[in-house]
Amino acid sequence: MWDEFQKEIVNLKSAKRVEEVRNFLAGFELTFDDVVEYTINLRSNGKLVGTGSFQGEVLRNIAVDEALQGAGLTATILSELMQEQARRGRSHYFIFTKPSKVHLFEGLGFTEIARAEPYVALLETGIGSVGTYCDCIAKSVAHLKKQRTAIVVNCNPFTIGHQALIRQASEENEAVIVFVVSEELSLFPFADRFKLVKEGVADLANVAVVPAGKYMVSVATFPTYFTRDADKAIAQARLDVVLFATKIASSLGIKARYIGEEPYSPVTNVYNEAMLDILPKHDIKIKVIQRVQAEGEIISASTVREMIKHDDWVGIKKMVPENTYQYLLSDAAKDVLEKIRHSHSRH
Repeated sequence: MWDEFQKEIVNLKSAKRVEEVRNFLAGFELTFDDVVEYTINLRSNGKLVGTGSFQGEVLRNIAVDEALQGAGLTATILSELMQEQARRGRSHYFIFTKPSKVHLFEGLGFTEIARAEPYVALLETGIGSVGTYCDCIAKSVAHLKKQRTAIVVNCNPFTIGHQALIRQASEENEAVIVFVVSEELSLFPFADRFKLVKEGVADLANVAVVPAGKYMVSVATFPTYFTRDADKAIAQARLDVVLFATKIASSLGIKARYIGEEPYSPVTNVYNEAMLDILPKHDIKIKVIQRVQAEGEIISASTVREMIKHDDWVGIKKMVPENTYQYLLSDAAKDVLEKIRHSHSRH
């Protein structure tokens, strides 16, 4: 196939090359995501006739000139992208596509795992699957009673608000599974966030803390959560919630989900609205908990990060549990604090 078409690895630092890809994708009602790490083009006599990209495990922006569809170019682009992924040590892949295009990728070995009509569908292939993930989590929570409630948290960092939400769920339910967002796209690293949550609820015998992995609030299911691009949030939020309801909750015996009110983030509000709409349709109850306040101020991780920038340790101490406070004072957090002080990230 490459004998008939010329392959080109796109220089993503070239505004001209990126703009060409962006314009090509626009003809398919696709947008070019600036965070992609690798893009290839196919040309025929100099004309751009196909393109594909990836970021992490997610293959995206795949399009082929309609006049050449059916000639196997999509399979060729996917093969090339996955070979490059393999060279980078990756063996599992996701694809976002329109629901109407799912059959094209199923014919190439991908399996659909969720869709949010009419916006998007998510497929996967390679080593590992959502089923494998659920089996692993099921083993780690086997000691819990079977009527389970879920909480999904990022905890960037772990605050008194997070702790109060988990404690209330623990008091009101037989068993609680706390999923900690696993992506390394927050200012506090996953290992530290996970450790702080486990320490902060260690006294709650009916609570298990587990990694959210690739299938909840991840770059595959809900990348907008990390970029705060509200324009793309609805489709991705609904996809994430559908995947949770149909694959994860059903597999792990989850009958309810607790969430905190969100007075600040439009993207998180969109996510909450998606849960309120979708989860009851799958017989999953949802409970919205009012945010905890400290001296009249709503406790939030973003407020704690802002306080860190200003070295407001009196304010920080009022908003975080003792284990988080001691961590912030420790040598282990020095690099994180320095990064926060010089960061303009909202996450």
